[in-house]
This record gives sequence, structure tokens and C-alpha cells, in this order.
Amino acid sequence: MAGHSKWTNIKHRKARQDQQKGKLFTKISREITVAAREGGGDIDSNFSLRLAVQKAREANMPNENINRAIKRGTGEIKGVDFEQVIYEGYGPAGTAILL
Repeated sequence: MAGHSKWTNIKHRKARQDQQKGKLFTKISREITVAAREGGGDIDSNFSLRLAVQKAREANMPNENINRAIKRGTGEIKGVDFEQVIYEGYGPAGTAILL
């Protein structure tokens, strides 16, 4: 039981919500970085970047985080290198698998 204090009850719920939001923002930030690296930082000419930014805005991601991810992807800010990889293989009974 969380107790009787209102802040104690809010604290537990807020911690879970912040953890979920942080996970989502990290995933979207990686998508934006990869899209900016592959197609450039211009939203008008890069369709995958436009979709990633639209997804970020739907998730209420702050503009500062979006711009930082774009700059990291274009090389203006140093960061960890992410790239999109496709794995191909064969599973049971010869079925082709793409990841």
C-alpha cells in the first residue's frame, strides 16, 4: 500500500509514467538520428525524417530534443553512431526471415 499521503501516491504513478516516456523518447530520438544521417537534416526533402519528427510530435517530445537528435544525425553534435541494419536468414522449414 502506498500510504495516505497524496504526494506518495502521485510519486509512484509519476515514476512509472516518466520511465515509459523516457523509453519512448529515446527510441524516437534514435529514429530521428538515423533518418537525419541517411537522408540529411532537411525535413522537407527527407521523408523518413519527416515521419520520425511527426511521430515525435505526436508523443509530445520537446522541440529541443528533436532538434538535438537532428543535429546529432547530421554530425553537428558528436554522439553515438546508430545505423539501420537488416538481418536476413532462414528459419525452420526453409522460411525466409527479415529483421
